[in-house]
Amino acid sequence: MSEEKLMMKALSMDIITAKMFTELHLSITEAYGEDEGRKLVHKGLEAFGLRDAETMAKKATAEGQNHAFYEYLPQVVEGEEKYADLTTFARFSKMFAQISKQVVDKYEEEGEDVIRRAVERYGRKRGEGIAQRARSNGLENNSDNYLKNYDMARSELFEVDTVYKENEVEQTFTYCPFGQQWADDDMGKYGILYCQVIDPSVAKGYNENFEVVHDQYVLREGQCHFQFQMKK
Repeated sequence: MSEEKLMMKALSMDIITAKMFTELHLSITEAYGEDEGRKLVHKGLEAFGLRDAETMAKKATAEGQNHAFYEYLPQVVEGEEKYADLTTFARFSKMFAQISKQVVDKYEEEGEDVIRRAVERYGRKRGEGIAQRARSNGLENNSDNYLKNYDMARSELFEVDTVYKENEVEQTFTYCPFGQQWADDDMGKYGILYCQVIDPSVAKGYNENFEVVHDQYVLREGQCHFQFQMKK
């Protein structure tokens, strides 16, 4: 008797954002100590907006996701949301950029490496989760099953062309809400740190032999071009 296939629900952007924030918190405090690290993170979160952070924190918690947001939020958060009318993708971008800005502006190249390390850890954990999603339905973690079991929903805000080849997936994004928000906010120097690391890290978490050629970026060339290649 064949096993029933499980319907894998995509993670909400509130969960995705909470995961990213937690890895930023961990990497920054590891690099600069609890006092300095927390000051940097808190300054970035204040620049983003504590009320907006609280809204995302509550939604992520309601969906069962543990995170570090509440370590930076008072019991009662004053003020109004600044970005209630923006998409969850835009809020992710703004949060990431504001926290990264505090670290990079002060510690320059060393700070860039700290942010990249946070993205790498976050990406690998997501990739491991994608592999588990595939395995739960009896599927191998090969190139064909990568996007089919992806953890983040691809909303209509993404404009993408996807081509499947033997042991390879090629994608061209002509519009990305993350990159566009960083460009609109003139925060590309911080957003690019995410773009440089995220897809190779997710791919490696999914399968150690899954490599990514990312030769064009929305923030540089106006589009993102990827080749996801299974090497073995």
